[in-house]
Amino acid sequence: MATLHFLSGKAGAGKTTLARKIAREAPAVLICEDEWVSRIADPITHLGEYLAAVARIRSIVTPHVSELLRLGVSVVFDFGGNTVSDRNWVRSIFERAKAEHVLHYVRAKDEVCRARVRERNDLKPDGLFFGIVTDAQVDEVNRYFVPATDQERFNIIVHDE
Repeated sequence: MATLHFLSGKAGAGKTTLARKIAREAPAVLICEDEWVSRIADPITHLGEYLAAVARIRSIVTPHVSELLRLGVSVVFDFGGNTVSDRNWVRSIFERAKAEHVLHYVRAKDEVCRARVRERNDLKPDGLFFGIVTDAQVDEVNRYFVPATDQERFNIIVHDE
């Protein structure tokens, strides 16, 4: 049966690295939100611009991924698990497709997250870099992070940094 894997963790926790590994090993189609943002959005300078780009992407991804899952193709979302509303959106996709799911929670300390984002800023990796992200912006985004709870009833695998 097809499985929708999705990632949860603070900005800079290592979600993209893990998502790529899961997609290779599953195997599954990888959909990386940062990659889509870097290709279709203007340079992102603040959280509001990022959220607007993400909303457009998700409106395209939702029916497409639901159909892939329904056809038996597993998918890895390199996004989708950081807030309750994000997770509810993902749930609507795998439930509509009657697919399995796994929420991969990547735990990392704030200092590690900031250092990884600074490294991404320096390297500007193609397909993942959509503008310089400051420590203050990392902290702003991570303020909204909410780990999943048992009450949400997800199949969770915890990955420590």
